[in-house]
Parts: sequence; C-alpha cells; structure tokens
Amino acid sequence: MSIRAISPIDGRYHKRSTPLNNYFSEYALMKYRVIVEIAWLKHLAKQDDLAEIRALTDDELSILQGIIEGFDDDSAKAIKAIERTTNHDVKAVEYYIKQELGETSLADVSEFVHFACTSEDINNLAYAMMVRDGLMDVWLQDAHELVATVAEKAELHRDVAILAHTHGQAASPTTMGKELAVYVYRWQRQLTQLENQDYLGKFSGAVGAFNAHLSAYPDADWVHIARTFVESFGLEFNPLTTQIEAHDYLAETFHSVMRFNSILLDFCRDMWAYISMGYFKQRVVAGEVGSSTMPHKVNPIDFENAEANVGISNSILGHLADKLMVSRLQRDLSDSSALRNIGVGIAHSHLALLSAQKGVSKVDINQQAISQDLDDAWEVLAEPIQTVLRKAGYPNPYEKLKELTRGASINRDDLQAYIADLLIAEADKQRLQAMTPASYIGLADELVDFIGE
Repeated sequence: MSIRAISPIDGRYHKRSTPLNNYFSEYALMKYRVIVEIAWLKHLAKQDDLAEIRALTDDELSILQGIIEGFDDDSAKAIKAIERTTNHDVKAVEYYIKQELGETSLADVSEFVHFACTSEDINNLAYAMMVRDGLMDVWLQDAHELVATVAEKAELHRDVAILAHTHGQAASPTTMGKELAVYVYRWQRQLTQLENQDYLGKFSGAVGAFNAHLSAYPDADWVHIARTFVESFGLEFNPLTTQIEAHDYLAETFHSVMRFNSILLDFCRDMWAYISMGYFKQRVVAGEVGSSTMPHKVNPIDFENAEANVGISNSILGHLADKLMVSRLQRDLSDSSALRNIGVGIAHSHLALLSAQKGVSKVDINQQAISQDLDDAWEVLAEPIQTVLRKAGYPNPYEKLKELTRGASINRDDLQAYIADLLIAEADKQRLQAMTPASYIGLADELVDFIGE
C-alpha cells in the first residue's frame, strides 16, 4: 500500500481489495493477454490447413506454458518497458512473447504470434476471462458468504416477533427471521443470474470479417477456427461483431451486480434502522472508538461503509454498462479507458460485501426492546379484528375499527372489552381475545423455509 495512493482501493482498503489484484490490475490484464496470445499460437499449430506453421513438440508446448506460469511482476515490467517505445500496450505484449521465443526452438514460428489479430481480438477475450474469473473466484465467494450469514440469522430469529413499520409507522407484526429471509431470497435470484451469465468473445480481425485471415489462407474454415478457439476458454463465440465485441454481456453482468448492490443497500439501511430502534445490539470491540467526543457511542459504521461503497460501485458499473454498449461505426477507442475501471467498480462492491458481513457478525437480537415495542402497539390488532368482522358479515367493520384505533392510544384492556361485546362465533372471539401483538405474525416464521429451496 502506498500512503500516497489516490484511490482508496489501493490505499486505505488495499488489504481488503488484494484478492482482486490478480483479476483487475494492469498486471492481470497483461497476463491474460499473454495467455490469449500463446493459446492462439498453439491453436494455429493444430490446424491442418495452415501449412506454414508446423506442429509443436511437447517440449515446445512446455516452453509456451512456462511463459504463462512464470509470468510475474518482472514480466509485466518488461512489457511496460517495451510499451514505452511502441506506445501500444497489446503490441508490447506481442513483442515480449517474441523476445521470449527468440532464444528457443520456437523462433521460426514467432511471426505467428498475433497472426491476423487486431488488438481487440486479444483484449476482448482477456477482459471476458478477467471479469468472469474475478467474479467467480472472489466476488461471488464473498457474496455467498454474506448471504449464508444472513440466512443463518434468519433461521436463528425465525420465531422472534417484531413490530413491522410501514411508512415508518407501527404495522402488523412480522418476525426478524422472515424480514432477513426476504433479503436472502432476493440475493439468491441475482446470484443465480450471475452464475449463469454468458461471457462472449470474438476473434475475427480488424472489422470482424476475417479479412486478413482469408488473404493468407483462403481455404481455411476461419469461423470454425475462431469459434473453437474462443470456446476453448469457456466463452461463448460471437460471430457478428465490428472490430470490437459489443460488450452487451458486460452490461448484463454489471446490471446483475448493480441489482445485488441495490438489495445490499436496502438491507444495510434496514439493519441501520433496526440498530437505531434497538432491535439489534452491537457487540463492543475492545479498543474501538465510536466518537471523538462522545465516549458512549457504538456506531453502525460497517453498514454505513457498505452503503457508501455500493453507491460508488453502482455509479461506475452503471456508467460502464451504458458506455460500453456504444461505439462509433466499426470502432472508437473510448471503451479502452472505460474498461480499465471495471475492477474499480467491482472492488467497491466487494468492499461493501465485506463491510456488511462484518456488520452482521457484530449484532445480536435485543429482545427487551423488541418486546417493549410490541407491548406498546396493541392497536395493530385492529387488522385481525376487522377481518374477522368482515367474515361475520358486520357492516363497515374497517370504518368502526378505524374510529376506535386510528391515532389513538390503545391497550390490551381496551381491545379485550371491545372484543367481548362483539356478536361473533365463540371460537373467533376466543382466538381474538388470546391474540397479542407478539403472537400476530401470520406465517412469517414458516416463510423462512423458502430460502432453503
């Protein structure tokens, strides 16, 4: 970490963002480009229709694999040194690989490195794998961990009745478990979509029409060669492109992350509110300070930190989703700088995940505050009473209960007296008289089971 870092991703939050370095840094981009270039050379060597590039021996294949496996910071710095001359990042990668091959038996096939390629052939596959691997290996793992933690809390608190608040006002009770399960269920849908996301790739040259390919080998089946090459990386072949792959799948991916983020924002704000109402207590961590002047403070800073990072992530990913789908005619370069910020958007989302996870791990249910709120809200039982009266055929039951309870302070004795005078079935009357705000939870506790399906 540099204390002079401008971005907090590389400064204050460096340690938490480190797992993403192998997927979204400039080092990672260079390494993935090297992977694509070497894989293309190997792929060409397997094609019977390309007589001028010979088959490679096992030792030569090992040399090529060694370039990938041995790629390190010094390798990346060597490419950057070449780029200072070329002023072209992908061409620097090509020259680097040729240099590596120059003292080996592969020197005679070095001109087939980057053969018939435009830079975007290399870049689009590199970015597709970077995004896929970074999400699958890091982001999704931590997202699943957060969802699993909240799911455990939902199960733990499935029977804990709480007073609901619609429009910020006391409403029909629910359970803390059910309310947490709502978020788990919403997140699970987004994670399923992300895990099933298609990642596309093109490999068809300067304008997406295999022009250079056919000029050298007019009889080769270039569509098949490109398709099998793209699919060898686990990507879906896109046959219709300009110079660039259109990035539509990237927009889809970013929108899925943004939706997960927005649900996370909703969750963090609710957790903040539950802490504010006293429904959750925060565990005190020795040595931590909540305020520079108020010694008693234990602030919900983890949820607030997550909220801030979600906002930054969605702003960046939203811009990228809109921008990357648009390019003038067959290609403009405005996507190049934009693509380099993918990791920043993902990193802020990842920070939000980690902060929320930390926040959830530090809260415990506060039954005393919850019970007090329920005991002070007998008016919420106006709903079941008027519903039973509707069943019994009472005229205008809603209006009558509204007159009794709206804006009024109602206690248990008031409701018991009211119910006692009702001309309804005895079973219904007994059920209503036995009801309390804490018991009026419907099927909330059972609904938690849906997150396990």
